[in-house]
Amino acid sequence: MSTNWKQNLGAFLENADDSFDLFMQRFRNRFGLYKPLQIVAYRSYGTVNRLYLKGRVLANKGITSAADNDTLLKNLLNMYRRFESDEVRNAQVKIVFQEQEHLVYTDREGYFVINLEPKTPLVLDDIWHELEVELVHADISSFEPGVKTKAHVLVPPPDAEYGIISDIDDTIVLTAATDLIKMSQYTFMNNARTRLPFAGVSAFYRSLQLGRNGKRNNPFFYVSSSPWNMYDLLHDFLDLNDIPAGPLLLRDFGMMQNKFFGADHMSHKFKEIQNILLTYPHLNFVLIGDSGQQDAPIYREVIKQFPGRIICVYIRDVALPERALVVNTISEELKGTVEMLLVKDTATAAKHAADTGLIFHEEVGKVEEQKQIDQSDAPGTATQQRPAPISKDTRKVEG
Repeated sequence: MSTNWKQNLGAFLENADDSFDLFMQRFRNRFGLYKPLQIVAYRSYGTVNRLYLKGRVLANKGITSAADNDTLLKNLLNMYRRFESDEVRNAQVKIVFQEQEHLVYTDREGYFVINLEPKTPLVLDDIWHELEVELVHADISSFEPGVKTKAHVLVPPPDAEYGIISDIDDTIVLTAATDLIKMSQYTFMNNARTRLPFAGVSAFYRSLQLGRNGKRNNPFFYVSSSPWNMYDLLHDFLDLNDIPAGPLLLRDFGMMQNKFFGADHMSHKFKEIQNILLTYPHLNFVLIGDSGQQDAPIYREVIKQFPGRIICVYIRDVALPERALVVNTISEELKGTVEMLLVKDTATAAKHAADTGLIFHEEVGKVEEQKQIDQSDAPGTATQQRPAPISKDTRKVEG
């Protein structure tokens, strides 16, 4: 009965939200209130036979680039602009790849999704493939032709040793997802530059990307319950901290599809991970998460449904005893099948990865060194030093 009540209320709110959005689009059109339009193309993934692309057409609210000295007011204003989005429905978008054109329309939330087949076999000397995306038409007063952007789709090369699927919140960056007040402070009062990664994360992730073949071509995938509205912030955060680029698989958020209640956290993550493993049946994976939410139970289900596909699991300890107990219980359950390690820091994970042959032993020292730098950069210290960018000859093109 409770489920039916939620479903009925969710359906009512969804219809009301859609009607309101349609009314506001017509209202802004009539009075010329729409700002110039933009295309946001999300990093995605594919295979040699099929490329998947998702993006969104929105009014450009003028979200500014992050700076170290941004004020609290500027950060809050940018976050407000992210969530107070004006999406554009029924816009026609053209995707060009290998001189072939593909047309697609946005849905009522402004999203477009397309699966396209390459005209000729892909050359896999790089893991990223670039597509051109153009806004062809939109029934919006501010529409002007010529709005374009580049999209980047990851295709793992055949000699990739393994893939890595990682959570973001409280795994890479401090979010305090188990504490609503602290989470709001970390999320809304900072930007991509002022939010720092957990100590040693960038070096550890680069060591996994490098693997043991030295080609730096092990693909990363980031699965998060953060809404798509946060995409630009998370995209910039990864790039600014030299954390390997990868598809960002975020969550639809709001009243659509009964997501108003936020009950699909676990199902969203599991579905995205399931899709990745089904897309690459010959690639095994390392899973990385934290003990703060449901990562350990989700990863347990992945291991059960995909036996032999998961190499190991690293769960960062968020220092909550009751959450650690859950992880340790699942770890015991999986003993003899897959190692699930509850780790205090990335250096511990790096040592295990080196001992099991996932990374070079020399990389452990680099993770330790990066850990010390990051700890000295923590809030309240005198200086803040970004990790040095990795050299261009070893860094793949990032979308």
